[in-house]
Amino acid sequence: MKFMKLGSKPDSFKTDSNNVRYVAAELATDIIVNVGDVKFYLHKFPLLSKSARLQKLVTEETNDEVHISEMPGGPAAFEICAKFCYGMTVTLNAYNVVAARCAAEYLEMHETVDKGNLIYKIEVFLSSSIFCSWKDSIIVLQTTKSLVPWCEELKVVSRCIDSIASKASIDTSRVEWSYTYNRKKLPSENRTDPQWNGVVTKPPSVPKDWWVEDLSELELEFYKRVIVTIRNKGKAQGDVIGEALKAYALRRLPGFSKGVIQGGDTVKNRSLVDTIIWLLPKEKGSVSCSFLLKLLKVATQLDCGENAKQELIKRIGLKMDEASVNDLLIPAPAGEAMMYDVDAVQSILAEFVMQEQNSIDSDLNDEVLEIRSPRFISDASKLIVVKLVDGYLAEIARDHHLPFSKFVNLAEMVSSFSRPTHDGLYRAIDMFLKEHPGLSKSDRKRICRLMDCKKLSVDACAHAVQNERLPLRVVVQVLFFEQVRASTSPTGGATPDLPGNLRALLPRENGSHGSSRSTTTNTEEDWDSVPTTEELRALKGELATLRLGGRNLKNEDDANSVERAAVSKVKGILKSKKLFSKLFSTKGTRDENSSSDTSDSPAGSSANPEESKSTPSRSRRRSVS
Repeated sequence: MKFMKLGSKPDSFKTDSNNVRYVAAELATDIIVNVGDVKFYLHKFPLLSKSARLQKLVTEETNDEVHISEMPGGPAAFEICAKFCYGMTVTLNAYNVVAARCAAEYLEMHETVDKGNLIYKIEVFLSSSIFCSWKDSIIVLQTTKSLVPWCEELKVVSRCIDSIASKASIDTSRVEWSYTYNRKKLPSENRTDPQWNGVVTKPPSVPKDWWVEDLSELELEFYKRVIVTIRNKGKAQGDVIGEALKAYALRRLPGFSKGVIQGGDTVKNRSLVDTIIWLLPKEKGSVSCSFLLKLLKVATQLDCGENAKQELIKRIGLKMDEASVNDLLIPAPAGEAMMYDVDAVQSILAEFVMQEQNSIDSDLNDEVLEIRSPRFISDASKLIVVKLVDGYLAEIARDHHLPFSKFVNLAEMVSSFSRPTHDGLYRAIDMFLKEHPGLSKSDRKRICRLMDCKKLSVDACAHAVQNERLPLRVVVQVLFFEQVRASTSPTGGATPDLPGNLRALLPRENGSHGSSRSTTTNTEEDWDSVPTTEELRALKGELATLRLGGRNLKNEDDANSVERAAVSKVKGILKSKKLFSKLFSTKGTRDENSSSDTSDSPAGSSANPEESKSTPSRSRRRSVS
């Protein structure tokens, strides 16, 4: 830390009590100066020779007692000025120089009063030492908080900010000062390493974000002005400014690392979050998607303005493929029944999907901000987002208060994106059906229409055919596909083209189901009803028998005959009133625990490892009739 000593005489200021200060001298004091609640017993000659204001005050008073109630810096700052007038030793440093400068200005200690006066000497010290030091500039800026009007008028604040911003913008190869007083020096730097051999090695290179921790010490208003000045100089990269904002949020917002503010002044925290959002750099890649989502979480918690949240949603939407499921679990605003803010995620997803449309429209407008510059979405990004949405749906499906429409609408937003597998979507649908047992038949039909049974893995099919929550239509489709795939591709290869009579029971290319009336006379209510365990076993057994019987067929006519027989057999099962009544009576007399435990999603069926973590298996399933 830089310092400057003024004067040469010994300090002879004494304290009589807490509120009395005097100069021990042979000559009696002849003036009393009241600064706040402290009395100074001093001599007129040294004071009046350097202070124009004291000259005026003394002439105005009749009893040699002066009252100063608006002294910047208070009694301590006045004492520094008084000691300078007496020629006593005074030490100025980063902690007291601002108060001394403001007090000297108030006392009008200019060069016109006396050559080499206090104001001149302090200005020399500020320019030649304080503003040349990184650490001292930060300390001085912090001390101006209680003296803002005076420091602003004297341009101390602006000069501090410019000094700090200039040093933060300098090339790292030219950083020679101690670039952070929060970092402990390595043993090799202190030459205290026991293995040091006396050879002076080159110091480690200075990181480009060397200044971010130090600036986190600043109050919000000063921090904002410093960052704006750094940005205006145009030499600091956007990712460095983004890192600085992240460091400031972690330092100033308790619990920010977890996305939940824990304690503190709500108004102050809200202002801080709004300021950080306003300061976010425009350059692409300057901040991570995880950081933006944490900001959105705390902005929702603190009830920040809609403009701030919309800005975050737009930025997150441009890089949604970098997010994780846990990042998207934004707690719902206070007062809402739902656990998570699904609307915010839906808005983020809408921004992501809009990028392709914006890419088409960009030809009409070449002047687009870099942060909003449109781009085509790569297939890899689409696949990442699809898996992300599937995992998110599986998590929010656990919420009993989640409306059916919000689940379906979110899933439909990525329905146009190609999925190599629908296992993740099936897991989310299954979880929703489990947590919402009161769902109507039409809603069950609609939610199951979201997935393509042809894109379920072998493990997912094995789980689905035993799932008592799925409508009968879906179970039959899965059974057909499972058996046909097993008979035509013993090694589990690609799905063959199915003949028309079997394809009628499978989903069409556009995602809708084939009409049940094309293969059976059962009513829609039969198709959409939830099958019992016995019905599932009967269907599976019949198809397995036909499949085994068809393995030895060697020509296409024989295979077609088996397929026609399979369709006819299942028709008979579904049409048989006698079998249905028998199955239902069997179910009624059988103990409830006899149903197989098929609720757990198949292990290893997800293409996304995170989905497996976020969806713990359940040991029991409910049969919904």
